[in-house]
Amino acid sequence: MEQQPIGIFDSGYGGLTVLKEITAKLPQYDYLYLGDNARSPYGTRSFETVYEYTLECVKWLFEQGCPLVILACNTASAKALRSIQQNDLQKIDAEKRVLGVIRPTTEIIGQYTKTGNVGILATNGTVISNSYPIEIEKFYPDVAVFQEPCPMWVPLVENNEYTSPGADYFIKKNIDNLLTKAEGIDTVLLACTHYPLLMEKIKKAMPEGVTVLSQGEIVAGSLVEYLHKHPEIDGKCTKSGQISFYTTDSTDDFDNHAAVFYGKPVKSQHLSL
Repeated sequence: MEQQPIGIFDSGYGGLTVLKEITAKLPQYDYLYLGDNARSPYGTRSFETVYEYTLECVKWLFEQGCPLVILACNTASAKALRSIQQNDLQKIDAEKRVLGVIRPTTEIIGQYTKTGNVGILATNGTVISNSYPIEIEKFYPDVAVFQEPCPMWVPLVENNEYTSPGADYFIKKNIDNLLTKAEGIDTVLLACTHYPLLMEKIKKAMPEGVTVLSQGEIVAGSLVEYLHKHPEIDGKCTKSGQISFYTTDSTDDFDNHAAVFYGKPVKSQHLSL
């Protein structure tokens, strides 16, 4: 049988923090990671552009044999996932599946808050989409959601400034902004896959007693459950422990940055879309 890996897509490097957690829980599966670095960041782009780019990448992953694709990107999950699931899958291949990172998080976030006030730190695009308040309300109608866009956080990470004193300034500024929106925010979600690299500084700037959640572990746990519940998809995913990496930009740049996100060396191949 030809290799049928699980596809992991991100606009750049952030999805590697999700892949890292997924492979820790499910090391036996084959994976194909695609970073659309040539066109990132997605966070500032329109809904139409993000949808167009995401669909193009999802189609490519399907063509490589992936029966399941995970959009390990909050912006793509917010701006493109629903359209792809509802409008495109039936036309492309009704047997294939595309999942995102928003739903797994919103399904459980209410379990962490005691005050019923939850904060979201995210890119402009994710905040504007309002995806988190909409999805959280479905599962926890009594939970109030407060959002703060953090436009500088992704550039800080991607320009290797995430350990610099300059990062402290922007992190504290955005966290302070968020916490002034409501009293008693006791749970804060990092709704961007880049943000775990800033975790040390985020926790330092966050008041004591506030729970900070990142998505990698949550999404990985949700995938374990999904594959258990859907043996028809699980049976199509090959299991030889192989991982391939592709980028639409420079492979040297990708490999250098990717090692920071993934936690180990990465050797990518170039893809022209």
